[in-house]
Parts: sequence; C-alpha cells; structure tokens
Amino acid sequence: MSVSGMKKQLHKASQLLNERLMGAEGTKMDDDFLKMEKSVLVLQALLLELVCRTTEFLQPNPADRAKLSVLNTVSRIRGQVKAGGYPQTESILGDCMTHYGHELGTESEFGGALLGVGGALQQVAQARDALDEEAKRSFMEPLQELQDTELKEIRFQLKKLNGRRLDFDYKRRRRGKVSVEEIHHAWEKFITSKESAERSMFVLLQSDVDQLSRLSALVAALLDFHRNAHRILLSLHGNLQARLTAASNKPERRFRPKRIQIRREHIGTIDVYQRLTPPDPSGEFTVVPSRPGSPISCYADSALVLDQPCCRALYSFRPGYHGELSFSAGDVLLLTNQVDANWYEGSLGSQSGLFPVSYVDVLVPLPLP
Repeated sequence: MSVSGMKKQLHKASQLLNERLMGAEGTKMDDDFLKMEKSVLVLQALLLELVCRTTEFLQPNPADRAKLSVLNTVSRIRGQVKAGGYPQTESILGDCMTHYGHELGTESEFGGALLGVGGALQQVAQARDALDEEAKRSFMEPLQELQDTELKEIRFQLKKLNGRRLDFDYKRRRRGKVSVEEIHHAWEKFITSKESAERSMFVLLQSDVDQLSRLSALVAALLDFHRNAHRILLSLHGNLQARLTAASNKPERRFRPKRIQIRREHIGTIDVYQRLTPPDPSGEFTVVPSRPGSPISCYADSALVLDQPCCRALYSFRPGYHGELSFSAGDVLLLTNQVDANWYEGSLGSQSGLFPVSYVDVLVPLPLP
C-alpha cells in the first residue's frame, strides 16, 4: 500500500471513531437509498438461509449430508465422476424388505409381498433422487449464483461507498486544513459510488420475476415427485390387495407331523430318542416322531431316512471366510467332524466346509470317538 493510501485509511478510521465515540454527524443517505439497502440485506440473509434449509429438506440426515459432501469434494479433487447419491430412507427400507423377501422365497405370500413393496420403495427413492437433482439445478444453483455475482458486487459497492463517505466526511470536518479541491473531489467520488450502488440495488430488487420462476420450479419438482410416488404406491396397494384376497381364499391347511426313521446301527442315536419311542428289534429301522417344539417339526412334508450323522439348519448361514459352508434354513447337512465346541465340519451336496454349531439341530450325532 502506498503512503497516500495508508494516510487515506487512517483518515477513514479517524472519522469512524469520531462518529462512534464522539457522536460526530456523518453524511446521511436519503430514505429511498436506505430502504433499498435494508431490502438487499434482507434478501442476502434470505438466500443464505433458503439454500441451507432446502438442502436440509431434501437431505435431512446431517451425518449423511456431511459424508456425501466430503466424498464429492474428494471426487472433484481426483477428477473423478460424482460420488454416490444421498442414501434415501425409502431405499434403505426397500433394501431391507427385498433382502428378507428373497430369504423367505417367492413360495411364501409374505415373502413375495415383501419383494413387491421393496421394489416399489426403490422406485420412490429413485423419484426422490430425481427431485434432489431438479431442485438443485432449477432452484438452489440459481440462488447460489445470485449470491456469488449480483449480491457480491452490491456488497463490494456498499463497502466502497461507505469508505468514500468516511473520506469525504473526514475532509469536510478538516475544512480549512484540507483544500476545497480535495473536498470537492471526495464528494464527487462519494456521489459516483452512491449512484452505482443504488442502480445495482434497484436492478436486483426489480428482478422478482426471476425469483418467482425459481420458486415455481421448486414447487413443480415437488409436484412431480409426489405425483410419481402416488402412482407407484397406488399400483403397489392394488397388488397387495390382490395378494391379500388370494391368500384369504386359499383352503386352510392342517399340520400333519411326519415320523423320522433312523437306522438301528447308530446305537447312540437310539439312546437319544429312547424316551420317545422304544427301538423296534424286529425292523431294520427305528422310527421316532418329531420332537415337540423342535424346529424340524415345522417341515410337515419331510420324510427322511437318516442313515449317517447329519443335522438340519435352523438358520441360513453365509460364509464370511474361505472354507466355510453356505446353506439355508431347513437344509439337511451331513456331518463329518466336530472341530471344536463351536464349529462342525460337513457337506451339502458337492460343497463342504465349516459351519457354526449354534446354526443347526443335530438329527444323527457323530459316533463317539
């Protein structure tokens, strides 16, 4: 900064202190200018909060918003495409329903319904993603651009105007020690800045049509989302009503427990079920009923001849590491070895591996060592 520039800054600071501490009178702006300045300040505060609140409305979870912002920033730095979108709540719920719908299977009416609802919620989530993109494109980005261009320029002009006003008032207060030419020059610069700031504020405050069109675009995006969501959910509701009617009209099924046959040579197994059905010495097989309360009793259609160590899966198991065996609830697994108190080794079809003891119900135990 030059010496003259530093002196000018000191003069402005001196004038400001005189006004704040000593009650010195500064040059007053006219009422129209003050009214426009107040409106611009209100508009500036409005745009700042409106962009923030719209973001919160579209993406309500602050943790997910922060994570998404960081990922997008990192992607821009690396020159990559935009990171994944905001995790919509409909998508999360839809994933849950779809997962368990597949677990139950389409032969289950409830499982099929879960798949249908999960798919519909995924479509609603896609519609909400489209709402996010459209609201940002047609509403938030134009408002942000308005802040970064016109409002930024007006803030600069008002700051410059205030500085020139302080310079003029300081020189006017120092009349006699400052030449008339300097005072007149400071006045002209002050008036020029005032007219420039006034013109910019006037143009901004007359642009209501632009602001209304942006607000209308937001409402149109919301309307499209709710219209699409209504169409998706209405179709889903009709499908569920049809499923409910079909399930209600199905004939009632009664439970009929089956009996399990076990070869006699597995003496240990006979001892386990001795209290239920005494062994039949005349036959090749020992026949015992399903145990009351046992998970296997729910499989009314099973008719098993168990002639080697085996167990039935109580729950589905998906391997977390290499060497573990995958199976679904209800599968019958052959037992080959007990590794320790927590793990069995066995096979299912052509696959073999380890699986947890707590996931199965032993039908025929391994022979004692």
